[in-house]
Amino acid sequence: MPLSETTIPHYIRGAAGGGVVILRPASKGTGVIAGGAVRVIMEMAGIKDILTKSIRSNNAISVAHATMDALKRLKNPEKVSKDRGKEKEMIWQ
Repeated sequence: MPLSETTIPHYIRGAAGGGVVILRPASKGTGVIAGGAVRVIMEMAGIKDILTKSIRSNNAISVAHATMDALKRLKNPEKVSKDRGKEKEMIWQ
């Protein structure tokens, strides 16, 4: 899983069953803004700064699976910038 210092490199949305989770990068010192299953997964993954939002479902299992889906879909910024032929700062815009 690619990290950008203490956060994720880009915005990502994960879905599983009825659960949808949105993960957004946060500036250093923000902390883990998440609850329940998402917070546990973020702390175990070593992510220290992140903003999250769980929508559509309160079922902890669905939310956990949606979180794992989002983390699996994260991309490495260096590889994406090389593939697209753009600078790393411009690829997520």
